[in-house]
Amino acid sequence: MASNRRLPDAAKGIEGALRVLATELERSHENPERLLTAAVVIADGDVNRFRSAIRLARTDWRDLLMAGGLGHEDWPQVLDEELSPR
Repeated sequence: MASNRRLPDAAKGIEGALRVLATELERSHENPERLLTAAVVIADGDVNRFRSAIRLARTDWRDLLMAGGLGHEDWPQVLDEELSPR
């Protein structure tokens, strides 16, 4: 039962981290959906990779976009592909 509780707790933690990151990156004037999606894409379901993505974003949000595949002019199409149901 304890392992079932960890998943919702982890999801809440990730959601909270994304909210904080969105606030921290407001001054970038970039699309917040683009920035947060880049972090989630980098993580690919791995909490440690997610933490690395957050650190990268705090160091330089442009590197986050490049690492997440959203750093080029085609980012709207890539974003749609990443967020579309599979």
